[in-house]
Amino acid sequence: MDSFDTQHLWHPYAKIPNPIAAHKVRSANGVYLNLDNGECVIDGMSSWWSVIHGYNHPTLNKAISEQLAKMSHVMFGGLTHQSAIDLAKTLVAITPNNLSKVFFTDSGSVAVESALKMALQYWQNRGKNDKQKFVTIRGGYHGDTFGAMSVCDPDNGMHHLFKGMLAQHFFVKSPSMVDWHVALKDLKTTLKQNASSIATMILEPVVQGAGGMRFYDPQYLVEAKKLCEQHEVLFILDEIATGFGRTGKLFALEYVNVKPDILCLGKALTGGYLSLGVTLTSDEIANNVGTLMHGPTFMANPLACAVANASINLLLNSPWQDNITRIEKHLYQQLLPLKTNKKVADVRVLGAIGVVEMVDIIDMEKIQNRLIANGVWLRPYGKLLYTMPPFIIDDVAISTLTDAIKDSVKWL
Repeated sequence: MDSFDTQHLWHPYAKIPNPIAAHKVRSANGVYLNLDNGECVIDGMSSWWSVIHGYNHPTLNKAISEQLAKMSHVMFGGLTHQSAIDLAKTLVAITPNNLSKVFFTDSGSVAVESALKMALQYWQNRGKNDKQKFVTIRGGYHGDTFGAMSVCDPDNGMHHLFKGMLAQHFFVKSPSMVDWHVALKDLKTTLKQNASSIATMILEPVVQGAGGMRFYDPQYLVEAKKLCEQHEVLFILDEIATGFGRTGKLFALEYVNVKPDILCLGKALTGGYLSLGVTLTSDEIANNVGTLMHGPTFMANPLACAVANASINLLLNSPWQDNITRIEKHLYQQLLPLKTNKKVADVRVLGAIGVVEMVDIIDMEKIQNRLIANGVWLRPYGKLLYTMPPFIIDDVAISTLTDAIKDSVKWL
């Protein structure tokens, strides 16, 4: 633990000085983080859901090194490069067949910003200037920039402090695994009354991530898309957290094969090596948008594109479905029994995602120290103790992970 860090560095959703000192990482390899104090812990978070192949992977290291020898960066305005072209071809090939146009960004949050801009410009250029609002489900999270914040949950999300200065949009009931029909009725009513002012709907498919780690019935996506089509509202899916195998499908939309008008990707896109986002859309939308008024400095960074190409190839040529099934089975067997614990409100498992929701707020500092003592790194928040491990985690390591979670629940 570094005193300079505590006194001078701002960490995510923390203040200075940070009352919870950060644990210093010396190196990382496979699923392990080597801390500066000599401890070694299993990273059950995949560095916020991105390091799906583990750390220091030779294939990804090689891709970075080879690209570095050519060029580390070149502006994308007026120039292009092979890594970006190759990545775009791959993304078009593996996503729904209506998505043929690719816009690279420097993060997932900015991918969302770009998607929202696309929707607004689309309707402006079609002469429907009143379509300036968005609709989304409650409990969602789409990033920390202002446009993205405006479609995060307005009351229970992380951005309620900015509620008064954010653009006001429409929030409808969030679906669940059981009563999604009730949520759909709310959406239907909202669209019927306000479609003339709504440009697009945006939501995370099947799994709501940082907004609460909630799962819902995929059929909601099918019916929501139908309603959006009926009311001339575009349909954006944010797969930044769920994309590239996390839920057991390559993309969560594949549970029902719904085709969004716009798709946002990020996080695991580069295997966790570098920040990169992407927004894909259709010919029809791209043609109506015309010149998209956005252009990040590090758009289509060659290093990020090169490692993204390597990461996707590595994933697609691995038994990733078998690994996700194996992880899911273990999480079910080891975590589901915790539902009987009176301190536990719910347990949820889908793919390589395991969530234990407690009745009370978790003391993060105490529980993290307990987890580290058991050889595990997790980042609980609110009432949630959850894991999204790298796909390469073996049975011994995942047992250590679930044992640490069970111990934490008993200890709380």
